[in-house]
Amino acid sequence: MAEGDNKSANILAQETAQLEEQLQGWGEVILAGDQVLRWEKPWFPGALMGATTVLFMLIYYLDPSVLTGLSCSVMLLCLADYLVPTLAPRVFGSNKWTTEQQQRFHEICGNLVKTQRRVLGWWKRLFALKEEKPKMYFASVISSLLAVAWIGQQVHNLFLTYLIVSFLLLLPGLNQHGVITKYTAMAKREINKLLKQKEKKNE
Repeated sequence: MAEGDNKSANILAQETAQLEEQLQGWGEVILAGDQVLRWEKPWFPGALMGATTVLFMLIYYLDPSVLTGLSCSVMLLCLADYLVPTLAPRVFGSNKWTTEQQQRFHEICGNLVKTQRRVLGWWKRLFALKEEKPKMYFASVISSLLAVAWIGQQVHNLFLTYLIVSFLLLLPGLNQHGVITKYTAMAKREINKLLKQKEKKNE
């Protein structure tokens, strides 16, 4: 058991080191984005939502086709991939990195690797469920897709995308400031109260 844990930890460390090397040119930008996403300053959430709203209002106003939107998105990614590693050291000054910043960059890369592993784990479990319990697999997948299709039919697709993107951008800050933990605990307490009341009624 200990050997398996050590092997897994070694693989995780190797994957984290590889990702750090790949993202080294983006290090300054990633750290700046991390500060914004974790709300290190009180006005960061408002600025984040303001920028997201302006972006989606621009998309709504221009109303590009799917092909145009995809082409522009890929073009911006290619420009960023070329320009950011070149300009970021000049703007932020990579020679000013502290040990704390390097440690934080290492933690971010480690969290990204762990997230990737979780997603792959969920994907493997889904296929394992398909092999072991095909009826449950198809019932759960079809019902989930029907629910998503119904939601997509009721809500405008751009507005729905805006809500999803906004939630994902706010999620790290909500988690960092304990908002999610707080409301999850409240929901658990309410559910436990309802279950206890139901048990008393049954008695």
